[in-house]
Formats: sequence, C-alpha cells, structure tokens
Amino acid sequence: MLLGPERRLVVRYAKRLRPDGLVVLTAGNLSVRSGDLVAITPGSFDYDELTPERICVIGLDGSVAEAPLAPSSEVPMHLGVYDAVPEACAVVHTHAPFASALSTVVDELPALHYLIAELGGPVRVAPYATFGSNELAENVARALEGRTAALLGNHGTIAFGETLEQAYSRTLLLEWLSALYLRSSLLGAPRLLAGEEIELVARKLSRKGAPAGSSPPSGSAPRARAPGRARPRARAAAPRRRESPR
Repeated sequence: MLLGPERRLVVRYAKRLRPDGLVVLTAGNLSVRSGDLVAITPGSFDYDELTPERICVIGLDGSVAEAPLAPSSEVPMHLGVYDAVPEACAVVHTHAPFASALSTVVDELPALHYLIAELGGPVRVAPYATFGSNELAENVARALEGRTAALLGNHGTIAFGETLEQAYSRTLLLEWLSALYLRSSLLGAPRLLAGEEIELVARKLSRKGAPAGSSPPSGSAPRARAPGRARPRARAAAPRRRESPR
C-alpha cells in the first residue's frame, strides 16, 4: 500500500473533523504530501467508515497512483497549495461554522488578537468560486500569499502546514479567531492591533519558539508563488457513495 503511514495519519485527523465541529456530513477534506505523492480523503465518504485502504493517493500532477474511490472534488485546491507553497506538506479544508459565517460578510479577518500572528497576520477571504474548480484553486493560492491560512468566501477554511498536526492546529485557531471576532462584534466595534504589534509578537514567538502545532510567525510565513493554471483533477472511478458538495 502506497504511503501507508500518511494514509493512517489522514484517517486519524479526518475522524476528528466532525467531533471538533469543523464539518457536517461528509464535507471537508485533508491531505498529506510525501515527495511527489499526496494522500487525500475520498469524495463524499462517511468519515466513520474511513480506513487507510480507502484513502486515495495521487501525484502532484493529479494522476491517480492508488485510489479505490474517487478523490475529493477539491483536488485542484490541494494541489494548488502544494504548487504555490513548496514548504507545505499537509492541507486541511473545512466548513467550520464561525469561519464560514464570517466568510460571507467580510473581506478579511482583522488582527483583533495577537495569536493571529501565528497565521501570518490578518486572514484574507478568497473570492467565491465553485467548489472543485481551477478558479477556486487560483483564488486560494492568492489569498495564501504570506499566510498559512485563509477563509474561502461563502464556503469555509483552508490551512496548510509542514505537518498535518500543524495544519489542523491552524484550522482550529482560525475557527477560534473567527468566533472571537463575531462575538466581539455583537458588543461593538472590536479594537484592532496595529501591524507593528503583530510583527513584534511574531518576533517574540520566533525567539521563544511557537507552541507545538502552531504556524510560523508572520515574518517567516512561507511565501506563495503567484498562481498559474491549477493542476487538473485526478481521474478515478466514480465514488461508491452519493456525491455531495465538498
């Protein structure tokens, strides 16, 4: 079985998505890259029934290496991140409720808490495009320039990391920050932190070492390459379960 350890890791974190309140039903997807191969969740498959053998393995060009089910419909978005950010080794995409709600009303999650420095600074909202499309993949790549996470307009979240643990932790942080912003906005206009303060926090985190699983400080956030044409989706046999938007 190709990428056995990576497939087991994908299953472990995929099974956390619903208990952690980051998705409903079969929404969301995650992947881990190892060399020129990527282990990614299948499309529209119940997480409770997921096993390492059911995880798909594709190439960075979208070709199928080993896939008993059809890979996630968001293959272009995952491959777009790996193409734009060579340091990325894991990607997590969710429909986290607070972050998804926020993505419908703002163009950017501002710096209302110093921990946003762990995501590289204020979090951009990638313009809406149909799920699974090359347009969405390109919008996401642009939103991630100098950042490690982004909101997807009228859709959800995306975060990457050098490990799946790190990408998942950034997703949880993004959801927490989104909830904080929405709640504080009910009380009035949140006081925002200046860019200089976020840079100072980033330097302090860099000196002391960021918490395990956290993203790098804003001054050292990986820089995404300008997006080109997204890689084509992998072709595989139709999934054995009912398709639903991812």
